[in-house]
Amino acid sequence: MAILGAGPAGLTAAIYAARALLAPVVFEKGVPGGQLNETDLIENWPGTGGPVSARDLMAALRRQAEELGTEIVAAEVTALEPGEATHRVVTTAFSVEARAVSVCPGARPREIRVPGAERLKGRGVSYCATCDGYFFRDRPIVVLGAGDAALTEALFLTRFASRVSVVVRHPESDPRAVRASATVRRRAEENPKIEFLWNRSVEEIVGDASVTGLRLRRLDTGEIEEVAADGVFVSIGRDPQTGFLGGVLELEDGYIVTDERMRTSVAGVFAAGDGRLGARAYSQAIVAAGEGAVAALEAERYVLDELVGVAR
Repeated sequence: MAILGAGPAGLTAAIYAARALLAPVVFEKGVPGGQLNETDLIENWPGTGGPVSARDLMAALRRQAEELGTEIVAAEVTALEPGEATHRVVTTAFSVEARAVSVCPGARPREIRVPGAERLKGRGVSYCATCDGYFFRDRPIVVLGAGDAALTEALFLTRFASRVSVVVRHPESDPRAVRASATVRRRAEENPKIEFLWNRSVEEIVGDASVTGLRLRRLDTGEIEEVAADGVFVSIGRDPQTGFLGGVLELEDGYIVTDERMRTSVAGVFAAGDGRLGARAYSQAIVAAGEGAVAALEAERYVLDELVGVAR
C-alpha cells in the first residue's frame, strides 16, 4: 500500500495498514507530521489529559508506524497513474507499483493577495505563528482571520507580542463573524492583549525593508485607516495540495471527492485528511487520523477482495 503524505491521516493509515500486513510505504516531501509541525500545542487530542506538543505527538505516530514495519520515504510524488491490478506512484526520482493507494496530501496555508504581502513575506508577513512568533517579542502584530486556527494563533502570539490585533471582515453583531469554537473565542475575548478590529478589510501591507503597518478599510464607511504593526500573521484558510491529481481523481475546488468509505473515483485509491472534500470544514488532526484509519481498513478490504478474485 502506498500512502501519499505523512500528516496525521497518512501516519494513522500507515499504522492500520502495517497491522493488516499491507507493507505500507509512506511518501513525504517535507518533514513527517505535516502541518502540525508548525503548531505549538494540541489541547483536544483524546486521552492526553491536557495540552500536548503537536510535534511530539506526530513524532510518536511516526515511531509507532515505523515500529510496525512502515517504510517512510523522503520523496515528492509528482503523478499517480491508475492501473488495473496496481497503481503507479511517480516521484521526482523513481516510481513504485502498489495494489492500493491512500492519498493524504493535506492543505497549505492560503496566501493573502494584497499589495505588499508578497514583497514583505518573510520580512514581517508570516503564515506560521509557531515558526516566527518569537521574533516579535514586545512588538505589536496583527492577525488576519477569524477561524479556530486564527484565534488559536492569536492566543499563542500573546506570549510574545505587546499587542495582538485581530482583523475581522464582518461586524461584531454578525453571528458568522467569528468562525472559531465558542471556547477559543471566549479565551481570545478575555485575553487583555487581544483586540478585535471589526468590519474591516486589508487594503495594503506597508513597509520598506520590513512591515511597519497595514492600511485597513472600514466596510461600513469606506474610511481608510492606518494600523501600526511590526508583524502580520495570516490565517485565512488552506489550499489542498492536490495539483498532481488533476485529471486522475475527481476533484471539487481542488479537494478530492470520496464516498463515506474514503473511496475515490478510482478503484483501489482512497483519500483522507484535509485534502478530502468532506474534511475541509473541520481541519482537525483527530478527524484526519480517523479518516486515515478508515482509508486503510477499506484498502485492506479492497486488496483481500482483489486477491480472492485472482485466486478464483
